[in-house]
Amino acid sequence: MSSDDDEEVWIPLREREEWKDVEPIPQDDGPNPVVPIAYTSQFREVMDYFRAVVARDERSARALNLTGEVIALNPGNYTVWHFRRLVLEAIEGDLDKEMDFIENMAEDNAKNYQIWHHRRWLAEKRGPACMNAELEFTANILSEDGKNYHAWSHRQWVLEKLGGWEKELEFLVQMLQEDVYNNSVWNQRFFVITNSPAIGGLVAAKDSELKFCCDAIRFAPDNESAWRYLGGLFKDDKSALVRSPEVIRVCIEELAKDKISVHALNFLLELLCRGYRPTADDCRLLDFPSEGLSPEQLARQVCERLEVADSMRRNYWAWRKSLLKKANS
Repeated sequence: MSSDDDEEVWIPLREREEWKDVEPIPQDDGPNPVVPIAYTSQFREVMDYFRAVVARDERSARALNLTGEVIALNPGNYTVWHFRRLVLEAIEGDLDKEMDFIENMAEDNAKNYQIWHHRRWLAEKRGPACMNAELEFTANILSEDGKNYHAWSHRQWVLEKLGGWEKELEFLVQMLQEDVYNNSVWNQRFFVITNSPAIGGLVAAKDSELKFCCDAIRFAPDNESAWRYLGGLFKDDKSALVRSPEVIRVCIEELAKDKISVHALNFLLELLCRGYRPTADDCRLLDFPSEGLSPEQLARQVCERLEVADSMRRNYWAWRKSLLKKANS
């Protein structure tokens, strides 16, 4: 929205010589509008002229300028953005100038769907040459809001269509150093590991990612994102969880330090449900009977601990416990 100072110097279109040949088309609210919207005079006038331009399908430099005025007043108007793209294509507009326009708009509208859609359209037009600029743009947005969904979505699109995979993990390590709890960064890391042609997929990266993730858990054991990521590393073979000494070690280590760690208990429950049998030493560390209990019986005890440690979801853990009873009946 324009500032008060802008409105004071704004010249109505009806007073501009270049618009003398256009008859504005007022908005039709019907004969008896129930709750008419109190538009400003500036907004009403630019929209009246925009309707006239669309009606005559005028694709010109002045039409492009007019869409800029409308967008400044209402950046969320999809119709105006769409028409702006039609005009840009028709007049072979300067895409570098358009990029400046979109960056200025994004400063105050970083979560506007239309702006990101328009930027993607521009990047498609400009091709791989703009890869670095697009990655830098999203990095700047994410430095202000590390969970901006639009920025992450655009960044993934850039990587897939324009490239830039090689330095993405380095960028993500830096972001996790700033905020290891940022689940959006963990999500992006998994996207890179599973999609980057330079890495070779989850199987090729599992060992290094397992170490990275376990180190992150030891650094911040209450970080649910890291625990979720750990489980995701085994998404294609959940049974492999119980065959991984690293996974079992980090889980036991954290529970030895905090026996009511919700995330570690949840992960231990997953291990037990898949057949993990703790050693006698591990049972002593966890304050479980060292012998005589099956994995299912130990899993029930874990559920009971979770009912206390995670009281907000007490009913959920009781339900999980009931499933164990059914499975063992």
